[in-house]
Amino acid sequence: MSYLKHRPGKSVASIFRRFTSGKSRLARLRSASVVLGFALLLAGCRFVVLDPSGPIAAKEKQLILISTALMLLVVLPVIILTLIFAFWYRASNTRANAMPTWAHSNAIEVVVWTVPLLIVITLGWLAWTTTHALDPYRPLEGNGTPTLEIDVVALDWKWLFVYPGENIATVNEVAFPVDTPVRFQITSDTVMNSFFIPGLAGQIYAMAGMRTELSLIANKPGTFGGLSANYSGAGFSGMRFKALAMSPADFDAWTRKVAASGHPLDAAAFDDLAKDKSNSPVVYYAPGNPGLLQGLINKYRHAPPPAHAGH
Repeated sequence: MSYLKHRPGKSVASIFRRFTSGKSRLARLRSASVVLGFALLLAGCRFVVLDPSGPIAAKEKQLILISTALMLLVVLPVIILTLIFAFWYRASNTRANAMPTWAHSNAIEVVVWTVPLLIVITLGWLAWTTTHALDPYRPLEGNGTPTLEIDVVALDWKWLFVYPGENIATVNEVAFPVDTPVRFQITSDTVMNSFFIPGLAGQIYAMAGMRTELSLIANKPGTFGGLSANYSGAGFSGMRFKALAMSPADFDAWTRKVAASGHPLDAAAFDDLAKDKSNSPVVYYAPGNPGLLQGLINKYRHAPPPAHAGH
């Protein structure tokens, strides 16, 4: 604005041409090339959340798309009208009818208040209904098969999966049959983490001394990436696991393979695993210590309060 103030003889168009010519134009070209390059790289990424393989993830995708579309009803008109007004009321357009004394319009007031209000009401209704419909604690109904129970323990920096019914346990690999309800019971033996399989369900926190739950169903066989979605320390970026959705026959074969590992998950084995502060490879245990989850929860609930310095 100071540039315009001290040079009244210069038009806005001439100033714009000055700043978009020569080196400035080259700089803009370089910036556009960088943005285009990043866009091409991102085009090769797979948006797992938008490619669901289960009913929970599919409903979450639908919620994301509907919410985005509703918000764009406000955002897009603002962007479009800003460009239209900037173009139409430019200094060189003599056809533009300026109205310097205009101050109020009832019709415009109705539109700019009613439309956003309706969108907020709709978004609130969607948030309320889907929050209850997608409650991770809500049991799911499959094709008549019983629910598979899996206990999950977050460690530094790895995931331990315990199958109470099958009496096996694994590290950084979890498997379940397709079209079968799966209920994860989750806790942590370290800092807070977040258990997340983007292609199948949303995330839920894993906290020491607490039990959280997550239910899901996989509609098709495949290997899905799982991770911690909550920063938890130096090994956080490698805290990943594989979720294997397979046919019932393949799942039975997988459980037999794990059961044949011959490495029991006793207290000594768990202590060694917990003390190893690294990103662990896949490890199989059998038997798998079915009472481990509840024991870890009790350990933190019944622990004495920490001593304060100076007391």
